[in-house]
Amino acid sequence: MAYQAINFKEKLDLFSEHWSPRVIAEMNDYQFKLVKIQGQFVWHKHPDTDETFIVLAGEMQIVFKEEQVDLAAGEMFVVPRGVEHKPLAAKECRILVIEPRGVVNTGDVGGDLTAENDIWV
Repeated sequence: MAYQAINFKEKLDLFSEHWSPRVIAEMNDYQFKLVKIQGQFVWHKHPDTDETFIVLAGEMQIVFKEEQVDLAAGEMFVVPRGVEHKPLAAKECRILVIEPRGVVNTGDVGGDLTAENDIWV
């Protein structure tokens, strides 16, 4: 087996869709997903798992009912399980999301922005 580093930029250059996570690695039952985001996502929650956002390039916000968290490149935030939130980015932002395999990006609400799971790049 040949070991090889995963280059975020190279992987991000392979797709252009927003809000469409692409798996780049797995560790135990967790997936590492690259996502390009822009605009507003939907209010949702993940009742059974936390969700980690790591900003690689750009800026984003994670809005909660009573407050929001602003994130810039090099910063991360963990949304606790069961907490309703809405990610958004005024300009394109590139992020790494870490969550268990099988988690639906729109959580408990579904809709037009629900992405297919387990798409590898």
